[in-house]
Amino acid sequence: MIEVDTGLQDLKGRHPEWAPWLTVVQAVLVEAADSKWEAVVPTCAQQSSKVPLLAGAKLNLNLGFVQRRLAQLIRIACKGGTLKMATLAKAAEADLDVLKLFKASLHQDSDQMKAMAATLGVDDEAFQAVTAILAVPFLQACNRRWGRSINEGWTEGYCPVCGAWPAFAEVRGIERSRYLRCGRCGAGWQAHCLYCPYCGMTNHEELVSLIPENSGSNCAIDACKRCLGYLKTFTKLQGSPPVKVILDDLGSVELDVVAVEQGYKRPQGAGFFLNATVSENGAVG
Repeated sequence: MIEVDTGLQDLKGRHPEWAPWLTVVQAVLVEAADSKWEAVVPTCAQQSSKVPLLAGAKLNLNLGFVQRRLAQLIRIACKGGTLKMATLAKAAEADLDVLKLFKASLHQDSDQMKAMAATLGVDDEAFQAVTAILAVPFLQACNRRWGRSINEGWTEGYCPVCGAWPAFAEVRGIERSRYLRCGRCGAGWQAHCLYCPYCGMTNHEELVSLIPENSGSNCAIDACKRCLGYLKTFTKLQGSPPVKVILDDLGSVELDVVAVEQGYKRPQGAGFFLNATVSENGAVG
């Protein structure tokens, strides 16, 4: 976790105003290293074309275990000192449907999270920010367990483990091989160089590369004129550890700003609907 600690301290130094949220992120990354999540990972089936390994999974959770993790995140967020995060105190006192929340986090179901925030009377953005990362420790455990089961011929733009869209791309080593990285489970998979992961565009005339000023020579923004999606791209000797992908994504927010100012955007939600079931002692949630 040394790289993670260094990355967090670097972000806090560059963006002291992020300290409340980075404290929440730190708690999630520490939790992601807890081996107890390994017991939740279901048996991995052989991967078929276009289908993430987690698709259709049946999860049997220890309700108390997940409740304690969620309560910890909410408690840390409430202490952050921001007005929006402070509203989560109501959620801390409520009888939350933890299974439904975990499933919404797993599926990146923002509509479900928004509806629950409205019912609780808490700030929508703060509630979604915290609950969206509730499933991250589980997803990181899935990638640790299943990483070697990823189909070597996987060419989809979404994650082969959890179906999320990539957080960024890495162009690695002297071979300059391109890999997409998942910001949720941390998985990495090889991708074509001239290729939009969102709509599959391969026509070079429809693909552009933006080089922001003062960004250095090791990063760029790859964008698609057809779907208006964009992807941050970093040139590295080797890929980041899975648990550090979240920090790399946060640490390059200036690239996101440039892309949005140019009219590009990241897709909302997941790239593939997992249709997983979440239960406790066999009762489907």
